[in-house]
Amino acid sequence: MSNKAIKPSLKNPFDPPETVDFTIPGEITRADGGYEAAMREGYELTQRPIKSVSVAQVEKQHFKKRMTVWERIKVLTQEEPNILFQNWGKNLDGASLVTGILNIGGRDVALYGHDFTVRAGSMDATNGRKLANLFQMAGEKGIPVIGMNDSAGAFVPAGVGGLDGYAEAFTALRKISGVVPSIMCMFGFNAGGGSYLPRQGSFVIQPNDTFFGLTGPGVVKSVLGEDITPEELGGPKVHGLSGVADITVADEVAALRRAVRLLSYLPDNNSTLARYQQTTDPLDRKTWEINTLLKKAFNSPTGFNTPFDVSIMIQQICDHGDYIEMQADRARNVITAFGRLDGNVVGFVANNSAVDSGQIDVDAAFKIARFNRFCNIYNIPMIFMEDTTGFLPGREQEARGIVHAGRAMLDSIVDIRTPRILLIIRNAFGGAYASYNNYPTGADLVLALPTTRLAVMGPAGKEFVYKDELRKLRAALKDRVKQETSARVAAGMDGAEAKKDAEREAADWLKARETELNQRYEKELMNPKEALSLGSISSIVMPTDLRKVLGENMNFFLRHYKPSAMGGVQREFH
Repeated sequence: MSNKAIKPSLKNPFDPPETVDFTIPGEITRADGGYEAAMREGYELTQRPIKSVSVAQVEKQHFKKRMTVWERIKVLTQEEPNILFQNWGKNLDGASLVTGILNIGGRDVALYGHDFTVRAGSMDATNGRKLANLFQMAGEKGIPVIGMNDSAGAFVPAGVGGLDGYAEAFTALRKISGVVPSIMCMFGFNAGGGSYLPRQGSFVIQPNDTFFGLTGPGVVKSVLGEDITPEELGGPKVHGLSGVADITVADEVAALRRAVRLLSYLPDNNSTLARYQQTTDPLDRKTWEINTLLKKAFNSPTGFNTPFDVSIMIQQICDHGDYIEMQADRARNVITAFGRLDGNVVGFVANNSAVDSGQIDVDAAFKIARFNRFCNIYNIPMIFMEDTTGFLPGREQEARGIVHAGRAMLDSIVDIRTPRILLIIRNAFGGAYASYNNYPTGADLVLALPTTRLAVMGPAGKEFVYKDELRKLRAALKDRVKQETSARVAAGMDGAEAKKDAEREAADWLKARETELNQRYEKELMNPKEALSLGSISSIVMPTDLRKVLGENMNFFLRHYKPSAMGGVQREFH
């Protein structure tokens, strides 16, 4: 038995030896000279960023259930990457950062990825310059960016150079924000600059078993004395709820594939439309499922107060039911998503009555504002689907700044320049209606289902509309109790018992009368008739015709829309 330790190797012993021939086919073989030596040395330099890493480092990465940067590239595309600035770094090994151009689905995409097998993917001044150059080129050429972040942060031995590197990258990425979209995948353990940089991007995708944040658990422990796990501090559950992460997934492969899918919904830059994709789903397909959904909901015992999941409606409207939701873990009372309608990319913003009656709270308002601004910048048309009883009231919401959040949402809607349609599904009350993409705030078209209940207030509005009748009913309550008590006493009941029974009967009588007024209020005022008469609604559309009507109108608006970069005044907030 051998006493020698077996060293791991990635080399297949059955593979033939790798030889690289630098002679021209058919050329007479001669002794190698200086030219051949220079060629071999140049070839080795091209391979060094990939092959200079020890097997042990690769094994460490795999042991953590992480891929190397080169393996991640292969998940994004099977095309050979065009690696740029490949040998920067003192040891000409790529200096822990890979930058290049990928071809994904026939599109050029600027890519960067930290190589954790080299210096733990850390950043120094050289890497910062390298990354800044890539961002600048992406902005100039008008191509999107994908980032694969897996970095321990600034390279400590580089001193302030590591901070300068991050600062240069921060600045370059900020300058192309709003010029080209960017998708950032978070892998491994990222802290400090490794978190700030990707969050400057358009979208962040975070898999399970990863961390990113201001500081790691060790710093929290030393400064605050608080024991906390990476998952509790900066895992996908934390960032998914806060909106720091736009998409959370199971693992690295899912993150990369989701990035490719999301990319298919995005334009190359702010001067173009997202790519049209031919569809075999007929535009005039009847949306019977929407009719069934609404029928089951509104014919239930709770009637028009029955909640339902609006994502089913979005699915039925989109080509083959395919759409991708943003910030799905946050503020489920509203859904923001990209989908396709007759081949064109559309942004959906929909109140979801299945959660908190679709009321708009602080998180929902900021979620809507963020999505609106992205669609506005990148020429993506929008469909708003309204079903909300209003903004969520209460002390907590006021303390968190619901007025500020609501204003951010309203501002983002007023500023939209892309084609946009409002579909009112059911409830549209008060300030929520007034700030939710109606004609006065700039909608191109407002449609409503027959189930629409548009009013200044919900059922509580009866207190103002029928206040005289209610006052008379409540004033008569005392006399009714007195009369009923006397009648019961005369019939032989005990006085105290007679009064209690009379009060119960009178309360039931009043409740029945108020219910009648509620129904009258809903029938007379909580409907689309007044809005139709005033032109606040353009027309009524049947649930089974939603895909056809929305698609035909959106196609019309897009035929007359010229995509361009934003111009004019840029607003101060958000």
